[in-house]
Amino acid sequence: MPAVAIIGAQWGDEGKGKIVDLLAQQSDVVVRFSGGDNAGHTVVNSRGEFKLHLVPSGIFSEKATCVMGNGMAINPAVLLDELNDLKNRHIDCSQLYISDRAHLIMPYHILFDGIEEELRGGQAIGTTRKGIGPVYADKMSRMGIRAGDLLDKKAFKELLSSILQIKNAILTKVYGKAALSLEEVYTQYCEYGQRLAEYITDTTVILDKAYKEGKIILLEGAQGFLLDPDFGTYPYTTSSSPMSANACLGSGLSPFQLKRAIGVFKAYCTRVGGGPMPTELNDETGELIRKIGHEYGTTTGRPRRCGWFDAVIGRYSTRLNGFNGAVITRLDILDTLPVLKICTGYRIGARYIDYVPGNIKELENCRPVYEEMQGWRCPTSDIRNYKDLPLGARQYINRIEELIECPVNIVSVGQQDDQTIHISSAF
Repeated sequence: MPAVAIIGAQWGDEGKGKIVDLLAQQSDVVVRFSGGDNAGHTVVNSRGEFKLHLVPSGIFSEKATCVMGNGMAINPAVLLDELNDLKNRHIDCSQLYISDRAHLIMPYHILFDGIEEELRGGQAIGTTRKGIGPVYADKMSRMGIRAGDLLDKKAFKELLSSILQIKNAILTKVYGKAALSLEEVYTQYCEYGQRLAEYITDTTVILDKAYKEGKIILLEGAQGFLLDPDFGTYPYTTSSSPMSANACLGSGLSPFQLKRAIGVFKAYCTRVGGGPMPTELNDETGELIRKIGHEYGTTTGRPRRCGWFDAVIGRYSTRLNGFNGAVITRLDILDTLPVLKICTGYRIGARYIDYVPGNIKELENCRPVYEEMQGWRCPTSDIRNYKDLPLGARQYINRIEELIECPVNIVSVGQQDDQTIHISSAF
């Protein structure tokens, strides 16, 4: 069975955690391939409610091996806390593996993230200040520390010493901050290494074996496509690629092994942080959606910006990720609305466009062109068959399918794993 990627198709927070948890029951391996603890996946299943930040959402499957891929940025302290919480709640983590090539978030990454965001002032990006941008910058500057480095204490100290000399010079001479202690950082990370050593390995070997045996490999994305640093709303993006193209690079699979990409779309749009969002609703409807959907960030707790479904972005996402399947989540949040709107194009002054411009200023000036549809005004959270959905709900889903040019396989009508409508197989 080829690998299947689950990708956030908007700005993140689309409910990927639930979908991965659901599909993991049919999978043999689940791989998180990007991002760090700046992402948050909420999973609600028969074992309770869980808020994951690093561990793959497939951890609740009794048969799936879970892999934290080389494309991730891992804060060891956060990971250990998350593992302790899972174990205390009787979740088996013995089949979790960490790529020895995954980069580690160091104390100076978090410091630089906060300093740089403060210096941006009114132009702040709205980062989570978790050190994500700086760790990926160091990765590309060939100044990173990887999980496998913790397994050799002597080599690790030499590496850390050379890097910390540079970082401390910047902290003290440029920003006027106190230097970090080599011994303190070294001792702390050696302790992390001892506690995580059993999980750290060459995970490409695990994936290669699984693929050759015909196992189902699920690749779990973090954040959403519109936060991609190349094709998202740059510079208001994350620092690693959440796209299907990176699913292989961030896990260690060949691109030829990825045969299916499933986009997860929320039935409306939300966004956390700065940057353009053409369909944002700064009115009572936007506040109502936020209240009903409890739209607050899993990681930051910040209120999410809410707006109508943007089919221009949806079609763009489908095209660049190659989606051949889609999931619509949180349909139930729209149950009470009398009228719904879908953005089908933009106007920039007198000019009409039906694509997402790459220039951020141009995108900021885009005004949505809407198509109105009647709401269904009845509850959907207890419905399990597609044909039992109200006509208005089915028409809404069908119209989204047409506009994003991708078939919908699954519709979610609640947080619980059984609050799901399967239209066709995701695999």
